[in-house]
Amino acid sequence: MEKLELDAQRKAAKEAKKRAKEEKAKQKAEKAKQDAKGVTKLGLHAKKNEDFGEWYSQLVVEAEMISYYEVSGCYILRPWSFAIWDEIQRWFDNEIRNMGVQNAYFPLFVTEDALMKEKDHVEGFAPEVAWVTKSGSSDMERPVAIRPTSETVMYPQFAQWIRSHRDLPLRLNQWTNVVRWEFKHPTPFIRSREFLWQEGHTAFASKEEADDEVLSILELYKRVYEELLAVPVCKGRKSSKEKFAGADYTTSVEAFVPATGRGVQGATSHHLGQNFSKMFDIEYETEAGGEKARPWQNSWGMSTRVIGVMVMVHGDDTGLVLPPRVAHIQAVIIPIQNKKMTDEAVQLMTDKVHALCAELQAAGVRATTDCRENYTPGWKYNHWELKGVPLRIELGPRDMENSTVMFARRDTKEKSSVAWADVATAAPAMLDRIQKEMLERARNQFDECTEMATNWDDFMAALDRKHMCLAPWADEESIEEGVRKKSATDDMMGAKTLNIPFDQPDLPEGTPCFFSGKPAKNWALWGRSY
Repeated sequence: MEKLELDAQRKAAKEAKKRAKEEKAKQKAEKAKQDAKGVTKLGLHAKKNEDFGEWYSQLVVEAEMISYYEVSGCYILRPWSFAIWDEIQRWFDNEIRNMGVQNAYFPLFVTEDALMKEKDHVEGFAPEVAWVTKSGSSDMERPVAIRPTSETVMYPQFAQWIRSHRDLPLRLNQWTNVVRWEFKHPTPFIRSREFLWQEGHTAFASKEEADDEVLSILELYKRVYEELLAVPVCKGRKSSKEKFAGADYTTSVEAFVPATGRGVQGATSHHLGQNFSKMFDIEYETEAGGEKARPWQNSWGMSTRVIGVMVMVHGDDTGLVLPPRVAHIQAVIIPIQNKKMTDEAVQLMTDKVHALCAELQAAGVRATTDCRENYTPGWKYNHWELKGVPLRIELGPRDMENSTVMFARRDTKEKSSVAWADVATAAPAMLDRIQKEMLERARNQFDECTEMATNWDDFMAALDRKHMCLAPWADEESIEEGVRKKSATDDMMGAKTLNIPFDQPDLPEGTPCFFSGKPAKNWALWGRSY
């Protein structure tokens, strides 16, 4: 009996101890919750290599690139991201103007008759076309589509404007928005229902002129990625399955995101042949006189997708890493003040910060200061690192004594001391170095993620390593569809051709297609893609 009572007492004591422990843990958690109230949480919680989707979603919001909108698949581009588009637009617009391209603007709406004019073209966009069917509460007698692209908006006008050989070449570009409604898995910048882009539409008297322009524009797209965004790309021709609907052929620049193992179509330049000039009855009187001919046409486009690619390639677990050439702010100067400093010392430091900023701006650096008193220097470091500013310049009490500042690179976190007298020359040189080295690192990754395979097993092994694969193939649509189906897994989409690179490895006669065994015609760059 005594033993039973003793056991009961022990059990009760054990339960009481357990409840006390649980209550203590609960109180600790509540205290931590209370302590956290009013504290600004800065930074990312997801890791790029652990949960890429969540990392990217957090980053574009926390770095003030976008805000979500109540219409699914539509996003607000905040000034920090729009400034990048501004830089790209400024550079590209100057380049195409020098080529003789003029800017114009065409309406957002397209009639059903015009849209249905080119069957193949429409079929390619049909699932994505958004229609306006009501005006107020009344059904519209003739619904109008919102442009998914502008061929069918512009080419009826081309038919009116191009009457003589003197009207050629006609080379137009517009900076505008388009809407493509049907899609799955919206991703800011990469895939959205409405996006900004430029689209060029041109007409020439000869095919040779049109072919030359296709490649000239493609080279500009490559330069946007590599010279401005520090993202390496592969130039090439799209397969017949992947080419633009209604085009004779399509060329593209293809980027790659190592963290996900997926390719991204960066921009495209299409040769439309005479397909659209026939559909829209565009013809002109030749120089010989009395003879009619149809022009050769191109279209080419690049969208705000470029921003998403840049973020995905360069961003890290701390935040954005912006290439200097497109960064809205290239350098931020932060004073490091402490409570021991006199008011006079604080004022002298503040004055020096502003003086250095003025010197940088005079040297062509997009510089700013962060002298906010309600934030600590550490908080400011985290803030500007999250936003990806390429160069942080610190000025503390010891720097004031030594007439120096501390440079801190965003991309490598490296620090170096620089004399005040050298800041205006050292900063631009440092920014150039950052731009160059960011591209070099990204190119090394791109090359490391590109494998060559001549058989199916090696091809799949490359995909499993999240790499792209150069493989010889017979260049047939049925083969590409077969590869897509066979390479798909329960949790991964199948692979497709990204493009057929212009820079081709040697292809000995008789080399078999890696999939079908038929004689290979070329090497294609394959991969899973966005």
